[in-house]
Amino acid sequence: MGTKRHFRVWRGDSAGGDIEDFDVEVNEGEVVLDIIHRLQATQTPDLACRWNCKAGKCGSCSMEINGKPRLGCMTRMSTFEEDETVTITPLRTFPVIRDLVTDVSFNYDKARETPAFAPPPGVAPGDYRMQQVDVERSQEFRKCIECFLCQNTCHVVRDHEENKAAFSGPRYFIRAAELDMHPLDDRTDRKEYAQSHQGMGLCNITKCCTEVCPEHIKITDNAIIPMKERVVDRRYDPLVWLGRKIFRRDQLDGDGENMAPSSSVGVTDVAKGAPFTTNRGPEGPEVREDGRMDVTEVTLPTQGGPSPFGDQQFPLPSGRVAYQPPAPQYGVHDDGQDGDHGTDGHHQGH
Repeated sequence: MGTKRHFRVWRGDSAGGDIEDFDVEVNEGEVVLDIIHRLQATQTPDLACRWNCKAGKCGSCSMEINGKPRLGCMTRMSTFEEDETVTITPLRTFPVIRDLVTDVSFNYDKARETPAFAPPPGVAPGDYRMQQVDVERSQEFRKCIECFLCQNTCHVVRDHEENKAAFSGPRYFIRAAELDMHPLDDRTDRKEYAQSHQGMGLCNITKCCTEVCPEHIKITDNAIIPMKERVVDRRYDPLVWLGRKIFRRDQLDGDGENMAPSSSVGVTDVAKGAPFTTNRGPEGPEVREDGRMDVTEVTLPTQGGPSPFGDQQFPLPSGRVAYQPPAPQYGVHDDGQDGDHGTDGHHQGH
């Protein structure tokens, strides 16, 4: 025999609605979706709820349970206190159709906008060959069940409806990362496309998408941050900047042609597709006898601290540099390895 528990369920449609209260019997081992089915069977047969597999693999029963985006079929009632009220509402980011069913067509529109896999030229379907080591990083992203919980919890669109036109969301950032890491994908501009057309710059890596993912995909650490780092390398790396000043445009390995202009609202300058300029900056110092150049003095408008390359020389004495690197904040294990670092070399606090 089960126990009576108190539930609050949002009922309504696109015109509006309200929370309704129910007392329902809960048995051992049940999940929230079981309770919704019992409500449909005993008290409110017209309660609308989308579901399919009841095994956490179809992503259909996405909802918000006590304010947190979750799958109804994977949220056990044993995770709540016996006297705790369980409140069930539809996904907040998407328009309500009826009760707990929302219109998630926004996500399918963004899927159609994402460039598909581009097979290498001269290789026929069925002749693709890859090694496991080549696909290990991107294979994680294939676990996505498209429940769109990450899309729902992302505050870029959850709190700002106006951003939907320019922002694809974490689901399609991992799609872009997957194809960018794919050993056979022939497109070379997926990083730039994610930045200029998918709104990746709007993401400020709060990791809320990772926290709600039922497949435990490390969306932020393994997809978004690496993509952001590669975009920064192409756009803002001082050596790349110097190369653009020294070499002609046709010697830059197609860098100018691959960058698609941005369609995002508010984007300006280079990201907006500003025309390439051949104007040179101030002439830098001559190459030293050891064959090196004072790179930082050439590329930065003001003198900075010691070079990240560790072997540069600067005309400023150390007491006059404008920036001092912070002291290490992370402990060191007995084996000499920095603590709290992920396997990809990035600190988990990103």
